[in-house]
Amino acid sequence: MSRIKSSRAAFALSIACFLIVLPRGMTPRAGQQGLVIDKFFKETVGLDSGQIDSVHRGKAVTTSLDSHNPDQVFIFGAIYIDAAPESYLKVANDFDAMRKLPGYLAVQKFSNPPRLSDLAGFSIDADDLKEIKNCKPGNCEVQLPSESMDQFRKSVNWNAPDAASQANRLAQQMTIDAVLAYQKGGNAALGIYRDKDHPTRVSDTFQSLLGRLEALPVYLPELSRFLLEYPVELPNAQSEFYWEKVDFGLKPTVRVVQQITYHGASPVGSADAVALKQLYASHYFQTALDLTVCVKDVARPGERGFHLITMKASQQAGLTGLKGSIVRSSAVGKTRSALERTLTAIKQRLEANPR
Repeated sequence: MSRIKSSRAAFALSIACFLIVLPRGMTPRAGQQGLVIDKFFKETVGLDSGQIDSVHRGKAVTTSLDSHNPDQVFIFGAIYIDAAPESYLKVANDFDAMRKLPGYLAVQKFSNPPRLSDLAGFSIDADDLKEIKNCKPGNCEVQLPSESMDQFRKSVNWNAPDAASQANRLAQQMTIDAVLAYQKGGNAALGIYRDKDHPTRVSDTFQSLLGRLEALPVYLPELSRFLLEYPVELPNAQSEFYWEKVDFGLKPTVRVVQQITYHGASPVGSADAVALKQLYASHYFQTALDLTVCVKDVARPGERGFHLITMKASQQAGLTGLKGSIVRSSAVGKTRSALERTLTAIKQRLEANPR
């Protein structure tokens, strides 16, 4: 049974990529398109008829998909929005709008090239500062490369009254350096987390996660290559970098993200996608990749609406064993709830201003 569930999770990610190309590139009859979407919801994601009906009626529906690897989490969400699909792409690149979404505490886009002023408002929580002060490889509650732990230990006078300011200034400079290193060296520059028993090379875990998107190289080969081989060029794509502070889990988390908005072509037609590739997270996520697609419902000819489908894939630390299973259950539940609130907020915003 676990093998079947694992295959279903992998196929769910694959079909999500496939659905990107259906609205424009293929020309099935309207009824056929509706059946494809419903079949995807039922057989691949595992939604029941009531949940599928809820999606079509504009209610946000989320669910978790099982994985054979307990460190990996897959969260699916969908909602029908009565607005033009292009309106979502506009919102996805509106960082002022993101700040107003549930769960977002702060969001700021990096300049090109990144500069320290982009990190105004960036700060480490007091609890995390206490952890960082005593961080050692293999014993740290904040995800940090061992080199960063050394820098905090050597560069910050933890007995000084301004120790917090020193630590924040250093963290800001580290963040700028990390983004610049990634822009120059790609995945190989993402570093190694040594804060747990087993060192984690971020580039390896990202490649493993991306491997679950089996259809991506087939239907969106340029986007797949870009995610794996950045900084290669990708025509018809917009790449932005930003940092955010979010509260989607058990505690606030600082993340550094690359966002790719892709308008391209696939073997079966035009394709649009928004991919979020995590470069760093202070908690929970060793690696994360979010993929969002706008599926135009040709079963409703003449209507502008579309299904917004999101897959959140991540590899997280501390999810194994008895204690880890409890943490996993809580984290999955909170992530599902946060995604449901976010999808609902996006729907309300787009339908209030559909063009």
